[in-house]
Amino acid sequence: MSIMRIIVGAGKVKYDGWVSTQENELNLLSIEQWGNIVKDSEIEAILAEHVWEHLTYEEGLKAAENCYKFLKPGGYVRCAVPDKNFRNEWYQNMIKIGGPGHEDHPACAHKIVYDYKTLVNVFESAGFEVTLLEYCDEQGDFHYREWDESKGKICRSYRFDTRNSKNNLGMVSIIIDAIKPIKK
Repeated sequence: MSIMRIIVGAGKVKYDGWVSTQENELNLLSIEQWGNIVKDSEIEAILAEHVWEHLTYEEGLKAAENCYKFLKPGGYVRCAVPDKNFRNEWYQNMIKIGGPGHEDHPACAHKIVYDYKTLVNVFESAGFEVTLLEYCDEQGDFHYREWDESKGKICRSYRFDTRNSKNNLGMVSIIIDAIKPIKK
């Protein structure tokens, strides 16, 4: 049995060792499409950068449940979404539901804007153990935990987005690792 690492909603993103998919190839809500992708493989990792905000809260829960179902024990979802608590008016206007977005990432299709507690709840409700890697708290203070980009690079992150510097944050995401526990 082979091991897979999947990028969902990949757009133009391609990383060595990862299978890039679009919504027409892997709709997170379609059990049939999950089965077509998985076949005789085990999924070790799922990378979802700015995908979950294109689902309603209920769809996000279902998508997390489907990820849980198809991940091998010990596998994970690295998920990044825009951050409702980031105190930047330009950013909030760009990411709001129906907002203009930026570059080739239109926000007009956004159905929810997450804060860290809501995103964590979506994945914990599906059975995952969640680690927050980057997020802003209710006061807008940014929190960062060192993370390994070889386990899924998030471009819209503190380290990799060119709009950020040590003195100024221009683009942040809530980034989590949601791990499927190994049953004992």
